[in-house]
Amino acid sequence: MLTIQTIQTFVLLVVGLAIGGVVGYFYRKSVGKKAADQSEAKAERILAEAKAKQQEILQNAKASQQEMMLEAKEKSFALIEEAKREEQTRHRDLQDQQHRLEKRETMFDQKLIEFEDKKTKLEERTKEVENIRDQINKIKEEQVVKLQEVAGLSREQALEQLLKEVQESEQEALTNRLRKMEQITEEELDEKSRKVISLAMTRFASSVSTETNTTSVELPNDEMKGRIIGKEGRNIKAIEMLTGTEIIVDETPEVITISGFSPIRRQVAKRALDALIKDGRIHPARIEEAIQEAKKSLAQDLRKAGEEALYQLGLPVSSIDPKLTSILGRMKYRTSYGQNALQHSIEVGIISGMIAEELGADVFICKKGGLFHDIGKAVDHDMQGAHPEIGYNIMKKFGFPEEISYQSIAHHEDRPRTIEGAIVKAADAISGARPGARKQSLEQFIQRMEELEKTASSFDGVEKVYAIQAGREIRVFIQPQKIDDLTAYKLAKDIANKIEAELSYPGEIKITVIRETRVIEYAR
Repeated sequence: MLTIQTIQTFVLLVVGLAIGGVVGYFYRKSVGKKAADQSEAKAERILAEAKAKQQEILQNAKASQQEMMLEAKEKSFALIEEAKREEQTRHRDLQDQQHRLEKRETMFDQKLIEFEDKKTKLEERTKEVENIRDQINKIKEEQVVKLQEVAGLSREQALEQLLKEVQESEQEALTNRLRKMEQITEEELDEKSRKVISLAMTRFASSVSTETNTTSVELPNDEMKGRIIGKEGRNIKAIEMLTGTEIIVDETPEVITISGFSPIRRQVAKRALDALIKDGRIHPARIEEAIQEAKKSLAQDLRKAGEEALYQLGLPVSSIDPKLTSILGRMKYRTSYGQNALQHSIEVGIISGMIAEELGADVFICKKGGLFHDIGKAVDHDMQGAHPEIGYNIMKKFGFPEEISYQSIAHHEDRPRTIEGAIVKAADAISGARPGARKQSLEQFIQRMEELEKTASSFDGVEKVYAIQAGREIRVFIQPQKIDDLTAYKLAKDIANKIEAELSYPGEIKITVIRETRVIEYAR
């Protein structure tokens, strides 16, 4: 049971707690109010300081703005003053230029007036000169008419008579003058041509081959002849039938001869015989195999020869069709007047290129056209027609341009239509006419000499003709009663033109016309 004392103690405790809570509340309230008052005072102080700083900043900003405005006004005034000064300077310059222009216009006007005056005076003088000239021409015509009436000759007749008298009296002087002019011109042209040609020839030289229609095959012993002939001649017949050549077996020791018009066929037969002799087995079946192998080997050799020719000329092998390269190589076994056709073509290509460099022509056309100018000779045994036309068709077939294909025809024309054609023609003549390059048979040589003498003898007034120096010179003796000196000069030209038009010859031919007058009298 609770006692009264305990209850009283509890009541006192509760009352004490209530009084403490009330006292704490009011204390807390007074403390909070005091803190709030302090915070509010601090905030007001901070706000007052901020307003003071704001006023200070505004005052500073206004002051700086005023200073800036003053500076800007001063600068603008300075710019305005400078612009005014520049405008005044420009104005003065424009005024000066205007004054100068006005002065020049005044001067031009004065000069124009002077020119007009001079022009007027010149026109007046021109009219006076024309009038005087008309009067002079009129007087001259009157004098000519009077002279014609006195002389009894017209102007044309008098001129003709005067020229005739001058020609008769000064014939020797005119002849000498013509000869001198011709000699000077020929000497200059000859010197220039010799310089170009000699320069090209000294930069290039080549060997000479011998033309032949037979090929020799060496044998290890004479017993091999019987084996090549075979039983009843079957081996030799098989070789001749398959190669298209003739095998000549005579008494010459350890040698047999292959005869044939085509050098390619002779070369096939020779290679086949060399292989058969080395192998030792000689019978129709083996002969056929050897000939097929020889043809393949020769085809490779022909292509290699064509490529080497292109290398020597500096032409890219890839730019030429392989078939055309092989056709070019066929010329290795072709000769013309003792000169190897492939070597001749290489010479023409190189010499043409050198001459083209000196004359400023197209070097590529001259080189390529010179190399292929005789390509028709490689197949002329197998095709109908002359080798220039055959060569032209071959080059066109393999896609050569017209200016290169034309070289096949140009080197046989009297007057090539292009400078490159003339160069290739000259190079062809140089290669064929150099000493030792070509040879002719005795019958061909005699025939050429007779044709030269017959051509020169066909002219009226020619007494005797002699071809000398292997056909390089013709001496023509004329009848002095029928031909005078001026006509002799023209006769030499006519003979040269006829030889150029009708005959074929290497190099050039010198025509010497001799007019000799002999007077014989006897003193008795």
